[in-house]
Formats: sequence, C-alpha cells, structure tokens
Amino acid sequence: MSGQALDVVVVGSINVDLRLDVAAIPRSGETILARGMQRAAGGKGANQAAAAARLGRRVAMVGAVGDDDAAALVLRRLAAEGVDTATVAREPGSTGTAIVLWERPESTIVVHAGANAAVTAEMVRERAETLRRARAVLCQLETPVEALGAVVATAPGLTILNPAPAQGPLPHDLLARFDLIVPNRFELGNLAGAPDEPRTLAEVEAAARSIGSGADWVVTLGDDGSLVVPGDGGDAVHVPALPVDAVDTTGAGDSFCAGLVDALLDGAPLLEAARWATRVAAVTTTRHGAMDSLPRRDEIPEAAGATR
Repeated sequence: MSGQALDVVVVGSINVDLRLDVAAIPRSGETILARGMQRAAGGKGANQAAAAARLGRRVAMVGAVGDDDAAALVLRRLAAEGVDTATVAREPGSTGTAIVLWERPESTIVVHAGANAAVTAEMVRERAETLRRARAVLCQLETPVEALGAVVATAPGLTILNPAPAQGPLPHDLLARFDLIVPNRFELGNLAGAPDEPRTLAEVEAAARSIGSGADWVVTLGDDGSLVVPGDGGDAVHVPALPVDAVDTTGAGDSFCAGLVDALLDGAPLLEAARWATRVAAVTTTRHGAMDSLPRRDEIPEAAGATR
C-alpha cells in the first residue's frame, strides 16, 4: 500500500496472546489448573487493525514487535488479514505478551508491553507520511501515552482514541485534540478522576461531559450497549446491545471501535455508526478468541432500519 491512500492507520499495540481457559480467576496465592491454552496474534492495536481490514478497509499498522519467534507469528497473521505492516518496527527483546484468563464468556487480561514500549512520539513522527495518507487514525493506551500527541499533531483526518487500558486522567488539551473518544465505564471514570465507575446512563453522561474535551464520546457499556454523547452539547442517546448467545467477549471492544470508524468513513452520523458498531461487536461475542472472532462485512446480519 506504499504511496496509496489509506482508510485507517492504527497506532498501537501488537501482542502475542496466551489464552488460558479457566473455571475461575485464582485468588492471591492460589494455583489452579487451566482447561486449555491457545497462542495467537493479538493486542488491542493489532485486533483493531485486523477488524477494520475484515470490514473491507485499507489498513496500515504503526507499532513494534520484538526479535523473537512471536514477532514472526503476529506479523504473518496481520499480513494474512490484509494489514500493511511496512511501518511496524523490529526491536531487540520480546514482542508484547498478553495473558488472557478466559472465564467463559468474560476475560481478565494481564499485558507485558515488551516491544510496544518503543511506540514513542519519535516513532510516530518518523512515520508521519503514513499517517497523512490516512482518512482515520485509531489509537489505544497499550503503547506510551506520549505517542498520542504526535498522532494528533500529524494526522489530518479523523482521530479516534480508545483509552484502554485505563491510565488515569489524561491532559485536557490532549483529549481535546481527538475527534472521538471510546472508553468503557471503568476507563471513563478513570479519565474523569472519579473514585468509582459511573453506573447509570445519567452518571455516564455526566462523567463524559465533566471532562469537557469537546470531543464526541461513545461509551461502551457491555450488556447495556453504549451511550453516544455528542461533543457539541446535543442530547445523549442510548444504543441498546443486541441479544446474542455470547461465548467469548474477548475482542468485542476492538471490533466495536473498528465498526465505528468503518461507518464514520462512509459518512454515517455518529448515532448510526454506534448502531453499526454494536452489530459488529455482537457477532464477535458469538465466537471464540480475539482476532479469530472478528467478523467480515458479509457476516454481519442486517437490522431493521439499518442504513448500511
């Protein structure tokens, strides 16, 4: 894709996932036996890039892997998904690693950054031409926060921040430079500096507005769907979740972000984009794994009144 226009550039993490199938999360000091283990490509950045590519978007990845055997595994997988990895750096040391404790359908995840720590502001600036070719740039927080400033200073198109995992309040002037912010309840409370995560829709709306960034917000609420909070002060709108038989929620948040970007690039209003993203994420939860669960466009069922 060198020199060509891009739909989406993802600046973010690339991991190898080690998923352990467990009956319950162990208590402190407890040893349990896993019922199974899988090793696969993952990371929030890589998952979101693959999700956008499966929806038919031209995608490039800005990130870093190590010089270990895991690097070859994840790079092969991204290439197979149609993601351009020419701007992925190879760094000495280990590729990022995520230990996923899967309780069916929920997961608890512990991440070691590894090479992801090399995704700095300098790296982003060195890849500025790639960002300038993109209609949208999507970021997360599994890579250094400092890279975000370089993204918004460089990217001319739509900029989206999925502030996961939570890192505490971020600078107001940084958040204000993003067009769209997509946290879950816990991440929103963390950004707002609140002692507890907001629970009710009113509390979620108040927390988003309290940050006052001027960006649009789409807050994911798990089984409760999502809440769209326009940055222009317009009414917040609740988007219900779709009823599905969920087997594994790993990757659902990443596919939701990709679905949002996909719809927005087609010119959909934010509310319609959130409804499309809800459908993309719903399909994801009916399948096992992270990247393996991501749906292609023709696998997403039509909805009544849908515009896509």
